[in-house]
Amino acid sequence: MVWKLFGRKKVSTFDENIEAARAAGGGESLPVEDTRAAIEELSQVVKNDPEAVEIYLALGSLYRSQGEIERAIQIRNSLIVRPSLDRKFKARAWFELGRDFRRGGFLDRAEKAFEEARALGQSSSSIHQEMARLAAERGAFEIAAESYGQLNLPLPQAHYLVRLATDQFSDGEDSRAHRSLRHAIRAYPGAIEAWLEQLVQAYKSGSANKVGDILGQALEHVAPELRFVLFEGILQAITKAEIFKERAAGEETEWSHACADEKLVAKIIPIMECQAPDVLILYYGALFYLKINDQDNAQAWLEKSMVMLPDFWLARLELFELSRADQTLTPFFREQLTFFIDRARRVRRFFCRRCGLKRDQLFFNCPRCRSWHSIAFRTDISE
Repeated sequence: MVWKLFGRKKVSTFDENIEAARAAGGGESLPVEDTRAAIEELSQVVKNDPEAVEIYLALGSLYRSQGEIERAIQIRNSLIVRPSLDRKFKARAWFELGRDFRRGGFLDRAEKAFEEARALGQSSSSIHQEMARLAAERGAFEIAAESYGQLNLPLPQAHYLVRLATDQFSDGEDSRAHRSLRHAIRAYPGAIEAWLEQLVQAYKSGSANKVGDILGQALEHVAPELRFVLFEGILQAITKAEIFKERAAGEETEWSHACADEKLVAKIIPIMECQAPDVLILYYGALFYLKINDQDNAQAWLEKSMVMLPDFWLARLELFELSRADQTLTPFFREQLTFFIDRARRVRRFFCRRCGLKRDQLFFNCPRCRSWHSIAFRTDISE
């Protein structure tokens, strides 16, 4: 019956919709208008022929991709209770139900659904990957890392080893945490999150030399388009240290022994100067100079970045801010200008190269499309 349906007039349309639905089931979001159209079309076909199991499964995945978890679950359950349903389709229905439960946050139910799918013969590798995701969402990072390693997926393996390390640092298990970070880098040398965590820990310990050594190694292994994450992460660590020191009022905190800004910048800048010309390296170098109030060098680096990319809005904004003290402004104009500059600095600077999601914080796995290491910097404000 299913194949007869696909042999009707709109063959290519239904095939394309099913492929889109399966892709959505893997965690990727489709454009809302496209998904809605597909849902309406598939709903009509299912209504006309309830035995079209493939289309029914695809429809459930489309509902899930739109966040309509209850409707997706209803579709899976309506298939599972069919007494004459083929075993392979029942396994698929249980598997997709597990994905629905996981998306809805019902992790225990998801695990049971995946076990049912396994018992009915669902692919062990697909089950294994879903169980790894479940472990990660439960915070069982060691299990998640081990599972991804068994699946030969080194990037997520490294990511969850870093998550494990941060938990170990929080629990005072520094030796174990450093081992986890080294393990992450061995698993995936380009693991930007592992290098960044090593940098932050070296910064916290007060060793500017160690920060420099780690940064030099990291820049050799990390993809060039991701190097800005290292510099952004260091600057965020400096800001955290400043906040904690101000609030501590002399009391000991985890940031009390952080590197002095002058020593840190003295180690970082020569390493940045050795890199191939890059607009973001110049921009972040200027920000490091501003941390130690070296406005002349900061201006020089910002001007170089503007030569490389005249439309780089944040570099232009910082240059404008540096020149503001030389301008004669009325109090009203100065107040309005300060307001607009502050608002401009809050514009989301990062985006996902794959789905376009904009964020104001670093991310290693896109919250929307779940792609790894897809973060990019918005050098063009129209991006």
